[in-house]
Amino acid sequence: MNRLYENELIYGRLLTVEEPHLIARYNKALGAFGLAPIKLRSFDIDRTGFSPQIAEELGDEHYLDPNQVNRRFIILTPSQIDLPVVHTAFSNTSELVYEFMSKNARSINAITIRDVIYGEIEEHVARVEDIEDLLSIGQVEFKVLSAEDLLGKAAELGRLSDRLKQEPDAWRDDALLKRMVELAKETGDIRDNALVPDQVIFRHDAYWTSHFGGVYVFADRDTTTVIADRNAPGFRRSRPWQVSYLSLDDKERIYRFLAETGRIELPRASWVERSGFLDHRATLALADLIRRTEPERDFSKADQVWLQTWMHRHADRVNRDGRYPFFNAALREIRQLGQLKMAELSPAQRLMVVRANPAHADAWLVNRLLSDYAPFDFLMRFVFNKQGFYRDYETYPEPWRAHVVNTLKTSYLKDKRALRRRLFGLD
Repeated sequence: MNRLYENELIYGRLLTVEEPHLIARYNKALGAFGLAPIKLRSFDIDRTGFSPQIAEELGDEHYLDPNQVNRRFIILTPSQIDLPVVHTAFSNTSELVYEFMSKNARSINAITIRDVIYGEIEEHVARVEDIEDLLSIGQVEFKVLSAEDLLGKAAELGRLSDRLKQEPDAWRDDALLKRMVELAKETGDIRDNALVPDQVIFRHDAYWTSHFGGVYVFADRDTTTVIADRNAPGFRRSRPWQVSYLSLDDKERIYRFLAETGRIELPRASWVERSGFLDHRATLALADLIRRTEPERDFSKADQVWLQTWMHRHADRVNRDGRYPFFNAALREIRQLGQLKMAELSPAQRLMVVRANPAHADAWLVNRLLSDYAPFDFLMRFVFNKQGFYRDYETYPEPWRAHVVNTLKTSYLKDKRALRRRLFGLD
């Protein structure tokens, strides 16, 4: 993984914490979680406050996510909102924390001037033991605390202020007035600096979770759809009147579900030719075949001419593999007819020629699911399914690792937004 780290393909774009007062605040939050203080003089954090260096020092990569549910967070600065989330059991953790920080920006700005914010994303489930536990999580609540109890003191000052307004003789209560002055010295004027978060409850609808080998949950108005391993505990047994269950290996039903709910774009000339999506897939399928055939092959000089030469020399192998000829045939049909005859394709082929509907709210999650059915497309895996990408990367031979890293550096990191827009239609 060192090559990934050096090229900012793992733990990239994190925020470095090295100011002594911020490290001291972080340690206070760790202490509140019952964890030992760290001795590092510098470490990096993501949006939730997770640090790979601290995880290594503590010997626990789940130190902010001990049961992979009720995720903990530590906020040192409002600027964490712009960071990625690099370690989580739920795909929507990043979105939830972003929403929380956006909706409560004013109070977060005020509190972090003098204090650290920490707490849990409470899901009212102590441990996930079957699918029913996942389905019972309809919303999450941010339980928010601060090390110096600025939140508690602000709430107390607010209550005393209300008493002063509502009780005719409260202004005669010297103890009350004295306490308000003491609190105001620490919190400031809460009429100008809102220290109490405005919104802490958020919906928990569509997501992927790492539990039971990976579970996808999609919520529609009348039903919930669960896509998981058929051996996952609770599969097809939890709320069968309300939940539709699809096995991860049932490509036919998964494709039908995605198409009927408008979550995918069928291959049409209008976007296929403009995006280069199928050309991209064809090239990566061919490269994947070469690396499987010749694991020690150096791809540093594998330009388009070399790839064509290899393909001609190994035509029988290319035809037996079938992926490259399939993508080329699909492109020809789209150029001739403007679309692809999906009914004539196998379920596996259908899932390889579609992408998520960019206009659908679940687009990122759908692309994550689709990447499971085209693992040779390591770029899509990296963009939408980093856990899957890192797992795949561990199995790659060294020359292929070097090629993958170089490709991601030159094609994705160079301009992430432009590539996502072109290939997947996503801004």
